[in-house]
Amino acid sequence: MKVVILAGGLGTRLSEITKTVPKPMIKIKNKPIIFHIMKHYSKFGFNEFYIAAGYKQNIIKRYFKKKFFNWKIKIINTGQKTMTGGRLKRLKKYLNDETFMLTYGDGLSNVNLLKLLKFHKKNKSMVTMTAVRPPARFGGIKINGPKVKYFKEKSHLDEGWINGGFFVMEPTIFNFIKNDQTVLERQPLEQVCKVNKLGAFKHFSFWQCMDTLRDKKLLEEKLKKKLYKN
Repeated sequence: MKVVILAGGLGTRLSEITKTVPKPMIKIKNKPIIFHIMKHYSKFGFNEFYIAAGYKQNIIKRYFKKKFFNWKIKIINTGQKTMTGGRLKRLKKYLNDETFMLTYGDGLSNVNLLKLLKFHKKNKSMVTMTAVRPPARFGGIKINGPKVKYFKEKSHLDEGWINGGFFVMEPTIFNFIKNDQTVLERQPLEQVCKVNKLGAFKHFSFWQCMDTLRDKKLLEEKLKKKLYKN
């Protein structure tokens, strides 16, 4: 199964570092965070990666010039100003109308990807997102059983569950993405939710994003304490 990694953004909240390297190439424990993400997928047997690059894409391409394990890696320039939905749409021709996985290039988790995939198939969702419970400063979702009943990016909900990335998607998601300016987490996922096809796989263990320098330090501390390993 193919894995899409969104890795083209500017990373403005980490501008101290992203002036020189793209966010997915910021090193955690001496390796770029995108490497850690890919290693986690590989642990579950997913070794075919499509990296949606943009900002400073040449640094990503240079790093992955050498061979890594048995990974198949294709790095696609999806533009510097393209939104998340637009980046995904630009990869449509590579995905062959098959179920695929997708995540962001700036977050780590020990989510069981085989259980996530099984959950997705069992509940016949168009999209399944991994739902996590960190501090409330992200998009909020309300869950009823295996399905998302409400999704709103950057909202403040008492429910506490948020979009943690690590998606499984059916190719029908492309019907909800208009162009480069489409933000995946807004209209597309909100519309999928409205037709009751947005699944929520609850993950109670390790998850940490890297939006700020504080997040980066937290992530490094957690790796040192071996709260996460791949």
